[in-house]
Amino acid sequence: MGAMELRHEHKQSQTLSPRLQHAVRLLQMSSLDFSTMVTDMLGRNPFLEVTEGSDEALPLDADVPVAPSPVMAETPEPLPDDREIWRAESSGSMRRAEDGELSALEMTAAQTCLREHLRSQLNVLRLSPRDLVLATIVAESVDDDGYLRSSLEELAAVAQMQPPVALEEMQIALKRVQALDPLGVGARSVAECLLLQLPKIEDARSRRLAERIITQHLNLLASRDVPALAQLLDVSVAEAEAVCLKLRRFDPRPGWRYETTQAAYIVPDVLTTKVRGQWRVQLNPAVIPKVRMNQVYAELFQRHRQQGHAEMANHLQEARWTMRNIEQRFSTILDVASAIVRRQRHFLEFGAMAMKPLGLKEIADEVGIHESTVSRVTNNKYLATPTGVYELKYFFSRAIVSSNGSACSGTAIRGLIKDIIEAERPENPLSDAEITRQLARQGLVVARRTVTKYRQMLRIDAVERRRQHS
Repeated sequence: MGAMELRHEHKQSQTLSPRLQHAVRLLQMSSLDFSTMVTDMLGRNPFLEVTEGSDEALPLDADVPVAPSPVMAETPEPLPDDREIWRAESSGSMRRAEDGELSALEMTAAQTCLREHLRSQLNVLRLSPRDLVLATIVAESVDDDGYLRSSLEELAAVAQMQPPVALEEMQIALKRVQALDPLGVGARSVAECLLLQLPKIEDARSRRLAERIITQHLNLLASRDVPALAQLLDVSVAEAEAVCLKLRRFDPRPGWRYETTQAAYIVPDVLTTKVRGQWRVQLNPAVIPKVRMNQVYAELFQRHRQQGHAEMANHLQEARWTMRNIEQRFSTILDVASAIVRRQRHFLEFGAMAMKPLGLKEIADEVGIHESTVSRVTNNKYLATPTGVYELKYFFSRAIVSSNGSACSGTAIRGLIKDIIEAERPENPLSDAEITRQLARQGLVVARRTVTKYRQMLRIDAVERRRQHS
């Protein structure tokens, strides 16, 4: 049996200190989460305070030296007008004006949910109390899509009225709800929802054909098999296509227009615009926290510091870390965004077709940080350009090498696919395989499955769904 022995080995390992872990978490936060965190810290740390009307000593802008473009350099391109909206929202302009005028918030129309909209219509109808209750039960049972998923028997049992509610009464209540706005509400299936919207078709012949399609050939409408529909309806392909086009304008989810969920608006972290042939990059003032150290409190504490004040000492240390991390966060975001703009200036000037392949390592080497830091900086951070708002990650893509040896980005390939599909003949659209062959003829060897993936990313229907019959 071998003897046991103790052996000492020296190994080097890298661990993150709590302070560094905190800085990493701040860096990868979105602007909304970061703002929430700073607001929470302001409420519990006495050494931090909100600044009023003063700018922070942060690097707010950077000029990216770019050679003037022969096409785009005549006049500077202003940033979108939405910039003023962002600034107005961030500066608290929603408060009531001093002169007594209504604020923008008070002038905004109040949102009404679907069930409230239905109740308001029922309340103006001349109904008996019993009929009003039954119709209200039906209206309250409609889901957010506008459909009635519960059976009329179940709703009759819910009423618990005397005398007991008959099924015929519930059917009448359902008809009353289905006659309300929006058309299609209260339907129990997609077919019934479409049938309720038939009054939108004014032509009697087209309305009859549409009814036959909905009741007998809904599967062919979904698959866009217009020739088969024309044969079954004994009409021309053009007439069948015209009726199908009207049906596609119907709303299969009528309740969505009264959706009460608030839209999530994106506030860009960085702004860029072209001034005198050069791209100027700056941080969006709306996302920079208006916070600073309370130097009076800090100096008083340091002057009269005594034992037993560990909690206040921790608050002071946390406040200092927070201020340094805030400056480091926005300085890094600005540096990374400026490097991206330098690399992708042709995209900003000429569109998706001019997007260059770009990797995290290229930006990391230029800025002097690690690739993982670039990944954190570009996650949930947005750049506002004259043509739109893009996540910083959008500007990164791997290179696809063409037959002549030049590299092309995936974004440029998607732009080319979009242009090819937009130029196709509606009656003879191109399949993914045909698009692949067209790309190959232009020197871009891309797999068909990649073309399919890019087409789906562009939210473009498959070939059969794009086909239009004349």
